[in-house]
Amino acid sequence: MTTAIPETVRKLLASQPIELPIFHPVAIKLQRMLSDYDFTVDEVAQVAIEDQSLATQMLKMANSPMYMGRTKVATIKEAVIRLGAQQVINLAIAASQAAIHTSRNEALDRYMKQLWLHSHGSALGARWLAHACGMRGVADETYLAALLHDVGKLYLLKAIERLVDAGVISSMFDEELIADIFEVMHVEQGYRLMLHWNFPTMYCDVVRDHHIEQWDVVNKMLAIVRFVNLACHRIGLGLIHEPELALGATREAEVLDLSDFQIAELEALLEESREVGFA
Repeated sequence: MTTAIPETVRKLLASQPIELPIFHPVAIKLQRMLSDYDFTVDEVAQVAIEDQSLATQMLKMANSPMYMGRTKVATIKEAVIRLGAQQVINLAIAASQAAIHTSRNEALDRYMKQLWLHSHGSALGARWLAHACGMRGVADETYLAALLHDVGKLYLLKAIERLVDAGVISSMFDEELIADIFEVMHVEQGYRLMLHWNFPTMYCDVVRDHHIEQWDVVNKMLAIVRFVNLACHRIGLGLIHEPELALGATREAEVLDLSDFQIAELEALLEESREVGFA
């Protein structure tokens, strides 16, 4: 692992407030309701419409082909009844994350847009793969785990943005340096975020373990997120492009017992997700 980040920069980034705009308050409130198993349909709907622009974006996503197909919903309450609370929380977090992946700084904005395409594509791919692997019952949870697996990168970009705006650092946008910052810090900072926001352990574990060499092969959710992450890298969906990656030869493919046909289908879906990332 590279350690080329200047120590002063690392300390500045690591010391930024945990409350940087990474999660929308409405999405967090919904997530906590679900974690506490203490909610009614009306309560979920009421919280979801606290921010009308977020609610509008949620409905737009809910009715897009990559999410619901022919199922149309007209109101948030109808969405909760038809789709379930977990799916509505997924939509809330996805809609709010799409809006947050932006910056006034042109260089940072490019990184954030590519990061969103990767995170959103990973989420759609992970949900599809969960169904394909006979894990329909946890497909929505797998979607959310994949959506958030790189949240540490968003945090670091927001931290850099804040430091640049404050005049503390400048000229930080050398691609190699950004890559070094991500490689060294994004897992630790993402895991720190997830713990701070009290996300359930299954999501925290995916954020913590999606890159480590020795991982829990019994954890199929983790295997799915790791494999979809690699598939995104192979086709260049996001910040990394590794076209020589042999997906079928990976430990993740072996653990999930994936066929070449399933891998090809997944790649096709990921390619399609590029077109709807900012729809």
